[in-house]
Amino acid sequence: MKKSFSIPFILTTLIFSILTLNSCGRTQDTVNCFPSSPINVTLNLNLPAYYDLNNTGGWIYINEQQSGTRGLIAVRNGSSFKIYDRNAPHLCPDTNTTLEVKDDIYILCPKDNTKWVLLTGSPTDGAATGLPPKTYTYNYDASSNILNIYY
Repeated sequence: MKKSFSIPFILTTLIFSILTLNSCGRTQDTVNCFPSSPINVTLNLNLPAYYDLNNTGGWIYINEQQSGTRGLIAVRNGSSFKIYDRNAPHLCPDTNTTLEVKDDIYILCPKDNTKWVLLTGSPTDGAATGLPPKTYTYNYDASSNILNIYY
């Protein structure tokens, strides 16, 4: 009797533990109230509006349709790009939680002055020193100079 009771108990405990660990892992990149919306933006970097993305360190705000709830920040880092969501990753959306680029060096959350390095997303100051801005994947075709951002 004890053997049949202990096996289901152990299995139940193991399954519960795995589910708990997996659910915690998903919230480590942003707070649980972070808005989720589809990201699908195509930029032709040959156009004047996107000229800054042709140079290392160049950045732009993207407010196109399907660019999230508050837009994106795109920055060129050599031959690659970083695409950040403008929602603060560590705070639920509120007034003054839209990320801004400051001095072409930092990304700043105006609500609590948390800062991240623009080129890398590494935290520098503030409450979210271990939490980088949410980033998105992209495809870049160098021959046509087309950048496609998606999520």
